[in-house]
Amino acid sequence: MAGERVLVVEDNEKNMKLFHDVLEATGYTPLKASSGEEALALAGENPPALVLMDIQLPDIDGTETLRRLREDERTAHIPVLALTAQAMEGDHERFLAAGFDGYLSKPVDVPELMATVRRYCDKGTE
Repeated sequence: MAGERVLVVEDNEKNMKLFHDVLEATGYTPLKASSGEEALALAGENPPALVLMDIQLPDIDGTETLRRLREDERTAHIPVLALTAQAMEGDHERFLAAGFDGYLSKPVDVPELMATVRRYCDKGTE
């Protein structure tokens, strides 16, 4: 349902603005983190319905941040989608194997992004 919190973990300001503006315009409540450590703190304090996780972050990378989210009982159940600008053959499978619930490549297709957010927030994970 709209109004759900979506944590966006993104260190690129332009990408963050796009995610924030699109989520907010469609009725979601975006939470913003620009690093893995910040994401862990925010998710623990205000568990979101969904996390959109950039893979390349300035401190700990998205895969390590995901591992730590899964270790914490407060955040273990939250679906986490990988975001990456360097889409390569096999990335989807690699990210699923690492424990991500899904994968989106950047630059994001806004209709695909919103359909994915709705699928996870409105109906739960697949």
